Parts: sequence; C-alpha cells; structure tokens
Amino acid sequence: MTQTAGRFRFDLTATDGKARTGAITTPRGTIRTPAFMPVGTAATVKGMLPESVAATGADILLGNTYHLMLRPTAERIDRLGGLHRFMNWDKPILTDSGGFQVMSLAALRKLTEEGVTFKSHIDGSRHHLSPERSMEIQRLLGSDIVMCFDECPALPATDAEVARAMRLSMRWAQRSRDAFGDRPGHALFGIQQGGVTQDLRAESAEALRAIGFDGYAVGGLAVGEGQEAMFGVLDYAPDMLPQDKPRYLMGVGKPDDIVGAVKRGIDMMDCVLPSRSGRTGQAFTRHGVVNIKNARHQDDPRPLDEGCTCPACRGYSRAYLHHVFRAGEMISGMLLTWHNLHYYQDLMQGMRDAIAAQRFAAFEADFHARRAEGDIPPL
Repeated sequence: MTQTAGRFRFDLTATDGKARTGAITTPRGTIRTPAFMPVGTAATVKGMLPESVAATGADILLGNTYHLMLRPTAERIDRLGGLHRFMNWDKPILTDSGGFQVMSLAALRKLTEEGVTFKSHIDGSRHHLSPERSMEIQRLLGSDIVMCFDECPALPATDAEVARAMRLSMRWAQRSRDAFGDRPGHALFGIQQGGVTQDLRAESAEALRAIGFDGYAVGGLAVGEGQEAMFGVLDYAPDMLPQDKPRYLMGVGKPDDIVGAVKRGIDMMDCVLPSRSGRTGQAFTRHGVVNIKNARHQDDPRPLDEGCTCPACRGYSRAYLHHVFRAGEMISGMLLTWHNLHYYQDLMQGMRDAIAAQRFAAFEADFHARRAEGDIPPL
C-alpha cells in the first residue's frame, strides 16, 4: 500500500493480525514503523546530544509548538534557519499543534470558535493560538509532519462535553487543512477525537476522511482514562482510519501500552516517559522497571540489563548509577535517559522484526513473561 504526496510516502510492508510494519519516506529520511518518537520539548531531548538520540535508533523526534512559540519563538527559529538546524537534528521532526499544552499548562485561557487566548505559564504574556496560527508556527519551525490544531478535553468528561470538543476540533481540522496549503515534502496529520465513545470516534473519523490528510492520529487518550479504557478504544478506533496512511497514537506511553497499541494497529507513538523517568532514577528493562535510587543497588557490580548494549549498561555498574543519582550528578540522568531511549527503540525494532516474521503473538507473550519475572535478584 503506497500513499504519495510530494516526497512524503507510506509503505506498508507486512501485517500480523492488526499489527503493521512499514516505512514513512520523507525528504529528510525514512521512519521505520512502528516508530517511537522521543520528545524534544524545547528543541532538545533532555540530557541527550542529538547524535546520541540518533544512536539509540530514533528516526524522528517530536517538538512542542506551545513551548517553542513562547521561547525562543517560532520567528526566531525561522530566522536562524529552522528547527532542524537550530537543534542540530537532520532527521524528520513532527511538531504537535500546541492544543494539548494550551489546555493543560496555560493560565487563564479563553476558548472560542476562533481559537484559544491564553497567558504563558512562563511569564504571563498573552498569546492567541488558532488553527491558522498553529499552521504558521509549524511552517516557521520547518517540521516535516505537522499536526492539526485541536481541543483535547481531559477525561473523565461528559459525553456532551466530549462531543462539543470533537466537533469543534473537526471544524478546526478543516481550517488547519486550508491554512496548511500545498507544501510538497511536508505532511499534515488529522487528529481523531471522541473520548471513549465509539459513535463519536466514528463521527470524527468520517469528518477527517472527508477532509483528507497524509496521516491520522488517535487523540484524546492517555489523558487519565486508564489502560483498559484506552485499549477498549484502540480495539476499534484505528480501524476507522484509512488503511494506507500512518496512524499515530499521541502521548503513549509505557512499554506495555506501546506493545498493546501496536497489536491494535498503531504505527507511531511519542512520550516523555523514557527521558523523564531517566532523570528521576527509573530505568526500563526487559524485566520491568528498576528504581536505581533503592539501596539494594549500592554494592551491585552488575549492569542494569546484561542484554543491553547502551553505554550505561556497557560501561557502568548499578552501584555507580546508584551513587551518581544519590549524589545529584548530571551524568545520572544522561546515562539513564540514554538507556531508556535505547530500550524503547530496541522494543520497536523487536516488534518490527516480529511482525515481518509473522510471530508478533509470540513476541508479545515473551515480552509479558519477562516483565512478570521482575528484576534480577539482589546480591
């Protein structure tokens, strides 16, 4: 299955059940799917050099429209050559629309049909974000994949509130499409909303398909509804979207969330979890989460995960990682973030290989079995 728009293309190479593997081709490089996108909120993945992020296996990063429009501003980044040059990352970048951060971070926001007026969480300055302004900011940043401007209500919410927000988001999706225009080599993704209500999800998908996008996101999940409810939506929501376009689950998540999402037909994900957890002393391994702050590690000469080839596992012991975390040394967050991003990309490669070999069910069973074993016993 192939979709062409300028030099943006999606090729689906294998499926296993609903799980899919393939590649998104952009002028800046190929994105292997299913893909995990590390989050570079303020034009950096915290604690990592760009070449280190690439070394973990990441094909694409996510940048935050809301944060970058406030500081250092999209206009400044444009004058300095665009986001890729600014942050020294030559692979693809996806930018979110700013909508989620406005709803969750901004103070004193006012929502109208036109858009959202809000005060910056940084300095209280007033700003306005609309579908047209979001498209302008993302064009100035120069991102390869642009997201429609939408409203994402926090769950739980009433059906009436979810329906109102979804229908507003669909009107904004049309305005985003109109404002995006014709930009060969750049892609615009629509965002399905509708909370956990199947009829609203279907209405949203129908509206998005009628407008037509280069890819489609499942939005409005991972906002407090819990994994069971999220998987319940993912059992049907991806099937409502075009088979021949990438499907992106926004803001997810934990390793078992990711495996469950890929099982249900998702191609792309992003989350701050691997980097944020690294800075707070949490490491993701094949045997679950390790809290390096715990005293059990202080005399342990073994690596975090003997099967991992990242720098933290190749060169440092649990005892050292425990020490530098306790001492508040910067290298702690750097090494644990590198390890976590490496683990996430290793997980994605494992799923791509398993789907191609028609053994995704076996991969999933092994993934859960290893995590159920828990961490290696203390010495």
